[in-house]
Amino acid sequence: MKAPRIPNQRAIVDRRALAEGVAAAVAAAGAAKARPQIVELLRGALAAGRDEIARRLAQKPSAGHDCAEAQSFLTDQLIRLIHDHVTHDVYPANNRSTGERLTIMAVGGYGRGEMAPHSDVDIAFVTPGKQTAWCEQVIEAILYFLWDLGLKVGQSSRSLDDMVRMGRSDLTIRTAMLEGRYVWGDQALFDQAMARFWAEVVVGTERQYVTEKLGERNDRHVKLGDSRYVVEPNVKEGKGGLRDLHTLYWIGKYIHHVRDVSELVDVGLLTPAEYRSFRRAENFFWAVRCHLHTITKRAEDRLTFDLQREVAARMQFADRPGKSAVERFMQYFFLQAKRVGHLTGLFLAQLDDQFARRQPRGLLAGFRARKRVLKGYVLFGGRINVPSDTWFAEDPARLIEIFVLADQNGLELHPDAMRLAVRDARRVDTVRTEPRANALFLELLTSRHDPENALRWLNEAGVFGRFVPDFGRVNAQMQFDMYHHYTVDEHTIRAIGLMARIEKGELKQDHPLATAIIHKVINRRVLYVSILLHDIAKGRRGDHSELGAEVARKLCPRLGLDEKETDLVAWLVRYHLLLSATAFKRDLADWKTITDFVAVVQSIERLRLLSMLTIVDIRAVGPGVWNGWKRQLIAELYGAAEERLRLGYVQHGREQRIAAKKQAVRERLGGEAGLVERLGKQLGDAYWIAEPDDIIAMNLKQLHGAKGQALDVHTEYYAARGATLVTVIAADHPGLFYRIAGGIHLAGGNIIDARIHTARNGMAVDNFLVQDPLGRPFSEDSQLARIKTMIGDALMGRVKLVPQLAARPLARPRADAFEVRPSVDFDNQASNRFTVIEVGARDRPALLNRLARALFEARLIVHSAHIATYGERAADTFYVTDILGEKIDGPQRFKAVEKRLLEAASEDTVEVAAA
Repeated sequence: MKAPRIPNQRAIVDRRALAEGVAAAVAAAGAAKARPQIVELLRGALAAGRDEIARRLAQKPSAGHDCAEAQSFLTDQLIRLIHDHVTHDVYPANNRSTGERLTIMAVGGYGRGEMAPHSDVDIAFVTPGKQTAWCEQVIEAILYFLWDLGLKVGQSSRSLDDMVRMGRSDLTIRTAMLEGRYVWGDQALFDQAMARFWAEVVVGTERQYVTEKLGERNDRHVKLGDSRYVVEPNVKEGKGGLRDLHTLYWIGKYIHHVRDVSELVDVGLLTPAEYRSFRRAENFFWAVRCHLHTITKRAEDRLTFDLQREVAARMQFADRPGKSAVERFMQYFFLQAKRVGHLTGLFLAQLDDQFARRQPRGLLAGFRARKRVLKGYVLFGGRINVPSDTWFAEDPARLIEIFVLADQNGLELHPDAMRLAVRDARRVDTVRTEPRANALFLELLTSRHDPENALRWLNEAGVFGRFVPDFGRVNAQMQFDMYHHYTVDEHTIRAIGLMARIEKGELKQDHPLATAIIHKVINRRVLYVSILLHDIAKGRRGDHSELGAEVARKLCPRLGLDEKETDLVAWLVRYHLLLSATAFKRDLADWKTITDFVAVVQSIERLRLLSMLTIVDIRAVGPGVWNGWKRQLIAELYGAAEERLRLGYVQHGREQRIAAKKQAVRERLGGEAGLVERLGKQLGDAYWIAEPDDIIAMNLKQLHGAKGQALDVHTEYYAARGATLVTVIAADHPGLFYRIAGGIHLAGGNIIDARIHTARNGMAVDNFLVQDPLGRPFSEDSQLARIKTMIGDALMGRVKLVPQLAARPLARPRADAFEVRPSVDFDNQASNRFTVIEVGARDRPALLNRLARALFEARLIVHSAHIATYGERAADTFYVTDILGEKIDGPQRFKAVEKRLLEAASEDTVEVAAA
């Protein structure tokens, strides 16, 4: 390994001066009594060295390699000094036996000569044979010094035979030894250890090592989100991060015995340009990792939201129009991670090729797989290659054609072909307007094979963003919030892949609606183009839906879509958020909600396309975002809108709808059907229209069982909605809703939907759908019992809500990294009976309770509430009337209500404990 060239090393640590200080302390008091003073000297040197490295990093914030190498140098010097002090002053041995020999070897990342400021110090103590008493004393003394300095030490002490035996059986030990580097001690013993490692551990195990190492890498990726575009990436362990780069080096070193990354070029695994990309990415990731350690003063490798802004500022990224500094920093981060992914693919494919070229022996010696030719391309060993170096230059449309053929025939791109595609990607600019090139691209986008994989490789090669420049603008672009898990390009490609899987029937259980309607769509290419373009204008000034529709109008004709198809794609992009906003923020039982939605949609074909675009858009946001509750709401809105579009259903059917609902409830109740007549008359028409028949049946049974009790709470896991149903029957009184909400919050629940009804006998019948902070239903008996208890305590005044709610921890502790300004919007057109109030705020415990209390204090009655969360943002919608049952009206009244709600939504409000 090449020794790093560190300028002005003594400014980091002056070992000679430090050794003189240690010697003076020993001379004055003796080794034992001087120990505390020596530890303080070493501590001071470590702190001063770290400060100097931090100063250099601040001066050159992108010099990752310099920082990592300087930290390793500092550790080397301290270990050398400690070793010399222990062997000369603490446990001196004038006439050592052959067994009293010891070498200190740096292993792992430290062995590579690279460390972040708070990385573990991984060292191996190696002895010739079984440890002597002197060796044990020396090792123990060195370790105690290192621990006293506050260093986290990963250590092993083994004989040469132990090292060989354990290296053969353990992949982790083998990899650590692979990067073994002499630090101090017996140099000849180190050389002997490494010679035995290569001769007795490595030889003959090359293929096995590669297989196991790649398996380990895949397991690590799955654990950390299996995408290099996760918006809170792990710089060290995440996909496309430092560990992936190190894996390439380890494999190259194990097979070809390279001593430095640059030698991967000499053995044909990387080209010179790829080596430069490797070093550039590695340098950047090391800089980020060193900044993370410096900021947090600990071994922190996760680039979390709360740290992204500070690292971006330290690395001197600045705001640009339409894009903040942190978004520009993260975009550069993901471009580097993407480059690492590309390098990994080429490296492994090249490695496969090298293994395949090795001469087969025995029966297979005479066997050779035959090459085939397809449209001029060479097919061999499951890969597609180009016949010449000028293939893409002769016809740039082939830059897309090769991916189409690979997709159609289930082939991988040969590493040589991929390298040429990357090199010549810019040539695709010349065929952007050519009908053949656009037809090939559309064929790839709408493939019935595996469009997600094909488009991802097209993107990795750099062809996608050049052929569709608007897509190039969102390449590796993150959205700085806690809702979106992936970059825009990765989100889009995943959404296309999900649609392809739905079309094949692979996701029927998760997406029954989309699976049922996908084959009824008249124009599937409109669907796929709309998925491609729905977020194409993110990161620009203005509404990305409106701007995206403009992009669609320009791009679709170029792709070969006619005027009618272009209009439809532009409409879908313009309104791609309409269905989810209506389903999640509006009362679907309100006739006006469906009327307004249908007025915009206008046709069943549009409804089908919009529904499928909405489903894959939400599902591709990230793991855990799609759930049973969202599936139910979208299916409910689709069913109501489809019926209205098909039959032209209007409000004069109100009585018939109530009669049909009552009949459905009777059928559900069976032997208790008489409850519909006996108790149903206590409930008004609005109740019968708003509630589904299964919940009405449960409510009637509960009313019958309550028999006039002042309070009855029923809880049960409601599988159909992916939530827990909580029904409260109580004597109605002002403030009932906010107190119930407070009790549910105290039990650890989040209310996602609420319907509030008052029976004619003055009893409230309130239905809540509740989930835990991670969007899962409560189903265990103890959880359900706690909800009941806390609601009872809240309503009976046995608990003071405000101080207890204020003490609850944040469900998303890193939400503080984001600024969410509270907002209040009034809509008197969305419902014929109610004023619709939508409040936006930072999501936090008991927000709904505070808003509901503000509405109570404003003398408003809540009839239903609909709660949606988007990462750190909450959007709570209330259907309200005044105490006379009328809509609220007038600027002054709006202003007064808005003032109360903004105070409740703000995070610096000082509250007085409620009685």
